[in-house]
Amino acid sequence: MGDKSFKLEIVTPQRVVFKGDVNSFTAPGVMGSFQVLFNHAPLLSTIGIGEAKLRDAGGNEIRYATGGGFVEVLNNKVTMLAESAERADEINIERAEKAKSRAQNRIAERNPDTNIERAQAALARALNRLKVSERA
Repeated sequence: MGDKSFKLEIVTPQRVVFKGDVNSFTAPGVMGSFQVLFNHAPLLSTIGIGEAKLRDAGGNEIRYATGGGFVEVLNNKVTMLAESAERADEINIERAEKAKSRAQNRIAERNPDTNIERAQAALARALNRLKVSERA
């Protein structure tokens, strides 16, 4: 581990998305984004739909579209337990566009059987995936 690097692990229910040494990590906290650097104070935070990014020990920036979860910072180790985390350059843009259209249609239909909050959350996730993929 380098002088100012720390351990980061990003985990979803399906897989370990990232595990390695990083120099910085930024997460979309529900109260606003926050950045973690070497020797950060202990922290436990809820994250929302947004963009997480890291700068690895080689100086490369990697971005992820995230869909909520938790981040723990303790003793120069950061663990993000995410509902979903997709690397920007791996996002299927066609699938995200279809999800956006489906959600928009559900909201526009005004069907009393439609769970509007769920449709709005699906729309937010799709829009986030598209936004993050543009920066890849």
